[in-house]
Amino acid sequence: MMNQGFQLAKRFREVMLDGLWIANTNFKDQLSGVTWEQSVTRVGSLNTIAMLTFHIHYYIAGVAEVLEGGELKIKDQYSFDLPPIESQKQWENMLTKLWTDSERFAGLVEQMPDSKLDEVFVNEKYGTYRRNLDGMIEHAYYHLGQVTLIRKMLADI
Repeated sequence: MMNQGFQLAKRFREVMLDGLWIANTNFKDQLSGVTWEQSVTRVGSLNTIAMLTFHIHYYIAGVAEVLEGGELKIKDQYSFDLPPIESQKQWENMLTKLWTDSERFAGLVEQMPDSKLDEVFVNEKYGTYRRNLDGMIEHAYYHLGQVTLIRKMLADI
């Protein structure tokens, strides 16, 4: 029987890298073919695709650091502090980091013993590791929906 960390990692990979089960798409699929110009184009008052991509990566990288034994350094107030993207190369570099860190994150979750999932994540106020990992997956699906809709809106412009 597969451990629970393996199952959580599988769900995370589905939303970020290669799944079609829940949303019939994933971040990698939705962001492929998006140009840097499209990524920074604002539709009404919505966040841009680049901002949402930065935002989701910010949390993946920050929580991965904790899973590697480091401290929780990320803060919500900085989660949309996207540096300017002014070229296709910068956008592609951002995506490469997202895919690399997503796989790193999934690998760390996969190796986590079941007993760790019910331990406190950093501080009691954050709940358990399981709660945070489930939250990461739910958060990714939430923003995946936004990216998907914004892409459709951009196609109509």
